[in-house]
Amino acid sequence: MLWICLGIFGAIPLYIYTDISFASSFFEAISGFTTTGATTYNNIEALPNIILFHRSLMHWLGGIGVIVLGVGLLSMINPVGSLSLFKAEATGVQLEKYTPKIKDTAGSLILIYIFLTLIDTIFLRLFNMSWFDAINHAFSTISTGGFSTKNSSLGYFSNDGIIWTTTIFMLLSGINFLAHLKLFYKDFSGYKSEEVKWYLSIFLILTLTLTIIHIDISGDGFYDALKHSSFTISSVMTTTGFATIDYGTWSHFAIAIIFLAMFIGGNAGSTAGGIKVIRYVIIWKTLLLEFKRILHPSALASVFIDGIKQKERVISSTFGFLILFLLTVIVVSIYIYARGYDAMTAISGGFAIVGNVGPGFSLLGPADNFSFFSDFDKIFLSIAMIIGRLECYTVFILFSGSFWKKF
Repeated sequence: MLWICLGIFGAIPLYIYTDISFASSFFEAISGFTTTGATTYNNIEALPNIILFHRSLMHWLGGIGVIVLGVGLLSMINPVGSLSLFKAEATGVQLEKYTPKIKDTAGSLILIYIFLTLIDTIFLRLFNMSWFDAINHAFSTISTGGFSTKNSSLGYFSNDGIIWTTTIFMLLSGINFLAHLKLFYKDFSGYKSEEVKWYLSIFLILTLTLTIIHIDISGDGFYDALKHSSFTISSVMTTTGFATIDYGTWSHFAIAIIFLAMFIGGNAGSTAGGIKVIRYVIIWKTLLLEFKRILHPSALASVFIDGIKQKERVISSTFGFLILFLLTVIVVSIYIYARGYDAMTAISGGFAIVGNVGPGFSLLGPADNFSFFSDFDKIFLSIAMIIGRLECYTVFILFSGSFWKKF
């Protein structure tokens, strides 16, 4: 209900000051607060500055909430180890080592969030982006949202410094903020966690693969191919949704690589959406463990993350989330397809909406938008964005009879 109220509240200025329906305004607001970055505006540059700032601010405020909620997953997986400093409790999250009170924990995370936003803004300004554009793009980058002040997103800016700065800060925003918090106490262990290692390794592999493909299909030199490929993978993998180029026109192989990045997501405890890297780590280790048990039935083994033994509840909830996520994507994709759109638009749209990525492919590519959907479609997709942002379980539990028996 809170998300619905936020959507209505955020939609009011959009409805009053721009020429779109209330359903479109609601979609835009939900896209902002969930840090999805899907837009219904055809000409962003024609919008008043106050509306452009309002869109970016919704991203930024939504990102703060995502960080605080996201540490719950990390707390469950590793309550005392190097990956997480937090202990999940019924009333919230509590920092064990450095800030013992809940309010201090939230304050520490918000301060880091603000600090990264300020640094990103300063760097963008140093590379000749205007203060207004720098602030808006920093808001959208650190929140991994993707709203831009330009129709062609970051492709509008020809300065390589802006592109590389945004690439780096998107990557940083996709890392769990607990690692950033530790760094302030001169503790680098957060960046040495298994999830961060997997995250950076996957980014490098996908970037290099896409770079090679891009050189082959475009004829660009290595530097330009690396610049666009690293930006694209960083943007899609962290579910930011910025673009420097219309990658929807690239080869099928290139699109497959980008689609894979969309399927992965960032770290738990970050502002990124998607399935999250930590879940893939758990799933991979569980599958390896099952193979080991098949070969050695009497062997005693468990799944460990950063030296912490994972409980069966964590493993089962990980697989349960994956199933719920994919089922939600399938439902959204079938809905879009049933409305008469092509399969690529439907499938990529399902992942883009539920994974809070923003752009997809075909009719929903980085150079396109969601304006062609009907008002009813936009309400449906808005609900799907909320489900994805709340990681499915939180929403679907409302349909459980046992939940309502408690009241």
